[in-house]
Amino acid sequence: MDSPEISDNNESAKDSCAPQTYAFGLKNDLSELTVLRRHVEYFGQIAGLSQDCLFEIILCLDELFTNIVSYGFDDDRHHLIQFTLQLDNDVLILDVEDGGIPFNPLSKQETPVPIDPKNIKIGGLGIHIVKNLTNDICYQRNRGKNCLTLKKAIESADSPLAI
Repeated sequence: MDSPEISDNNESAKDSCAPQTYAFGLKNDLSELTVLRRHVEYFGQIAGLSQDCLFEIILCLDELFTNIVSYGFDDDRHHLIQFTLQLDNDVLILDVEDGGIPFNPLSKQETPVPIDPKNIKIGGLGIHIVKNLTNDICYQRNRGKNCLTLKKAIESADSPLAI
């Protein structure tokens, strides 16, 4: 993996309140899942995210990436999927951008989760998982690309725990 870079979008404000931004791209190949996880773990370490938060973010991005690779392209060419992770105060903003076929995951009817675990089948629950592990999701088709933005509220290290 290349040296990860974290940048500040606001060059004029170099203080601890400035958002931390980390961006990377992956080719549309499931073998990149390991690289995706390493990038997210690196960002989580730099941003001071909890293990629980990190697990949930990796699960969400893993689901989205797998769906994009599996269903997003109708050719065998290599395509780049862009990820941007930004920590802005206590909100984690995750952007996923791909040039695949138009697909708004928010318009897809959710698969009902079976009550009996024996009836759960592989597949179909990814969007449900992502919706339940984030606080806000926004989809746009912009300049021929699918642009999905997830927002997740996180507890800062110095915020008091609710009892």
